[in-house]
Amino acid sequence: MLDRQAEKWIVGAALAVAASTLVPILKSTWKPLVEDGVQTGSGLTDKIKYAVQVARDEIEDIVAEAQFERMKRRLDQEIASE
Repeated sequence: MLDRQAEKWIVGAALAVAASTLVPILKSTWKPLVEDGVQTGSGLTDKIKYAVQVARDEIEDIVAEAQFERMKRRLDQEIASE
């Protein structure tokens, strides 16, 4: 029983030492990765906003052209009926 307790204590101490060593390494490794991920996400958001704006402009152009054609037909009909 004493051997089992000693083994648990040694494993716990080893984990504490390993954690204190690994935390700074992981922190320095993950920080640039997270920053790159945020920048990539921001860039992706900008690209999506641009694509939505282009699509919106195209739809507005199509609607404006349809309205113009409708108005043109009405005027042509009015001129022809006179």
